[in-house]
Amino acid sequence: MIIVMKTGATEAQIQGVIAEIHKAGLREHLSRGAELTLIGAIGDEDKLDAAHLEILPGVARVNRITKPYKIVSRDTHPAGSVIRVRGIPIGGEQIQVIGGPCSVETPEQMALSAQAVAAAGCRMMRGGAFKPRTSPYAFQGLGVQGLEYLQQSARQHNLPIVTELMDVRMLDTFMEYDVDVIQIGARNMQNFDLLKEVGRVNKPVILKRGLSATVSEWLMSAEYIAAGGNHNIIFCERGIRTFETAYRNVLDVTAIPVLKRETHLPVIVDPSHAGGKAWMVPALAQAAVAAGADGLLIEMHPNPCEAWCDADQALTPEELNALMKTLGAIATAVGRSL
Repeated sequence: MIIVMKTGATEAQIQGVIAEIHKAGLREHLSRGAELTLIGAIGDEDKLDAAHLEILPGVARVNRITKPYKIVSRDTHPAGSVIRVRGIPIGGEQIQVIGGPCSVETPEQMALSAQAVAAAGCRMMRGGAFKPRTSPYAFQGLGVQGLEYLQQSARQHNLPIVTELMDVRMLDTFMEYDVDVIQIGARNMQNFDLLKEVGRVNKPVILKRGLSATVSEWLMSAEYIAAGGNHNIIFCERGIRTFETAYRNVLDVTAIPVLKRETHLPVIVDPSHAGGKAWMVPALAQAAVAAGADGLLIEMHPNPCEAWCDADQALTPEELNALMKTLGAIATAVGRSL
């Protein structure tokens, strides 16, 4: 940790900071410049409270050297982690595509969806039983009945399921229905009580990026899950909110290599929620694979015109088939497989 003193800081103020460093059991390294004095705290900087140091007389700012996210940092696992979902690897050489409708609607719709997802070559299936919606009057999902429909349809094709958990009170139900991957949506990225609870279960977790979250905030949310004992975390970039109104969200492709540098955990991308329009999804998906994403979360509906939720961004089964072929070619070009 580096403590930068204000210009003109007195000797008493400098010694006051050094005394706090000693109190925490660390050593100091004092560097006096022509204008600024820097004090380095040598040792386990977690024992020091940066916020407390910043309010000491004469202190200008405090800079951490080590990362506040310990478990999810690539420093702890340089080779990178592979998360396995019923034997299917997320991370590593093979790229996974998770396909399915935005929301679970009817048994017939889910049966057709599962058939199309499997036929396209996707190895996992998505579907929302509980839906966070901007309007309280919009369709909120079928709830537990939706979990039943999702499991019934996916199991016919041996597809593990991914679905969103919104309320910590439903976690036991998710475990009862043997949800394969728990998704934490963008609006709940900093629901810390929810993150702590999924940290206590032995289930892979897809953690979506918040609408305006920084990469650092996103990593710290993952640390909440990891600190509870669950290290099976998958980051999902789904676009962030900016001033732009031409599309739903801005897909931050830059976040993919940045996360790959900062964390050993897999990174996937949701191009459907980023663009908000079906015609944008192929281009965004292709860019994500080219940039190093470990997987994609893609919305597909057997009849998008009749979808109860996010109809504009859902691909048809035919469009998903065509996209998978293109993605396979890009994966091969970057030394991976689909």
